[in-house]
Amino acid sequence: MPLFTRAFIAGAALLSAGLAAPAFGACRDVRHLGETYLACSFDPATSDIRLYNKDQAGVPFRSFRALSLELRRREQYLVFAMNGGMYHEDLAPVGLHVEEGAEQAPLNTNPGWGNFHMLPNGVFYVGDGKAGVMAAEAYRLAGIEPRFATQSGPMLVIDGALHPRFLPDSDSLKTRNGVGVTPNGEVVFAVSKRPVRFHDFATLFRDALDCPNALFLDGTISSLYAPEINRHDRLFPLGPIIAVVAKFPR
Repeated sequence: MPLFTRAFIAGAALLSAGLAAPAFGACRDVRHLGETYLACSFDPATSDIRLYNKDQAGVPFRSFRALSLELRRREQYLVFAMNGGMYHEDLAPVGLHVEEGAEQAPLNTNPGWGNFHMLPNGVFYVGDGKAGVMAAEAYRLAGIEPRFATQSGPMLVIDGALHPRFLPDSDSLKTRNGVGVTPNGEVVFAVSKRPVRFHDFATLFRDALDCPNALFLDGTISSLYAPEINRHDRLFPLGPIIAVVAKFPR
């Protein structure tokens, strides 16, 4: 079924129930270096971009479905969601996690093993209708007080430069997802449709999506909720979740 038709039917169903038609993100396919990626863009001045990890009882959501059910009880709904950073076995964030201005996990710039510790790692943050991506140490020095924030790693693009450890001929191929911010402040989420190398994923953000700063979110577990394209990934348990949320009108 064409995208426009699905959106029209969904909107008509809600209108018939006395509700406003849902908001949709601008999701599109992007071709880059022979691969296809899905990219979804949002203006933080008009879209409510948030971070979630645990419900009101302190239990990790684990899935988009659980978060969606919780939001419905608050008369809200998911417009879009993506796994939002790396996490421990108990689904707690590995690095910085801020919800509604409250820091639930601290910034982590310790050396170590794995992608998160491939320094510099970085922070995606939202507040006052604006969003940004910044290397973790620069974020610490900037004294930013965000409404929401998540830390992951490595940084993909740092002020227009690729992470120094990325190799254009690397044989490490994984499904990957990440987030960047354009010069005009638009937030762009992207996920690869097939396994790709870090170098190619980073140049996607820099060269095709116009993001001078971009952050890797995760690899194999890359998950997306985008009802406008009928996508609801359920394969892996999730730690932090980045979500675009809207309210049902009264």
